[in-house]
Amino acid sequence: MKNAGLDSAEILPDAPRNWSPEPYRDNYLALFEQSLVCIANLDLEFRIMEANQSFAQQFAWSPGQGTGRDFCELLHPSVQGKLKNELIRLADGQSPRFADHLVALGAQDAVFRGEMTGIAVRSGVGRVDRILVLVDPEESENGPQIANARRKLFSPMHARILEGVASGESTVQLATKLFLSRGGVEYHVSSLLRKLKVTNRPALISKSYSLGVFAVGQWPPRVRPEFVSE
Repeated sequence: MKNAGLDSAEILPDAPRNWSPEPYRDNYLALFEQSLVCIANLDLEFRIMEANQSFAQQFAWSPGQGTGRDFCELLHPSVQGKLKNELIRLADGQSPRFADHLVALGAQDAVFRGEMTGIAVRSGVGRVDRILVLVDPEESENGPQIANARRKLFSPMHARILEGVASGESTVQLATKLFLSRGGVEYHVSSLLRKLKVTNRPALISKSYSLGVFAVGQWPPRVRPEFVSE
């Protein structure tokens, strides 16, 4: 993470054991509240126990509003499965920490990128009893945009065409498979090019992946159902 606050935050796995022994408690609470890094404590089911002011501001929450919310619901579908697996490893004691790229849904469902660190916080008897999450949003606004999964970008037919193109199927193959004429396939492909504002098929697939439309690591490619209208 880029923010200088992380260096201080890295002491936290040993500091907040049961949150009570001095001098750790006061130091921890001061860091928790004043850090410019977005910090949240999760229970072992990944519900938010508490979040600091920076975290609340990132999601436009009033104080205490996010308490009890599933942290994974804040994650963009393109990274949700991967990061949830990382959190599971922390909760199970398989890993002490992880750092990974984050794509999340912030205020008014605006999508943002950043870096996320998860730390397994152990109790005095060595058992994991909570997970500390630190989020450092990217400051640059010039990076590639991520599609909001709550916006239905594609009709079912557009989704099938897009999946076929991503699989390398030709116009003739798609026409046969989808019971369309070749002209019908080209019409739908042209519509997809306009929708994603690209000029050719390779760019269409590249942008679809960059928007998080396809599930990462899945073959043949499948458009995430969150992006498809019913």
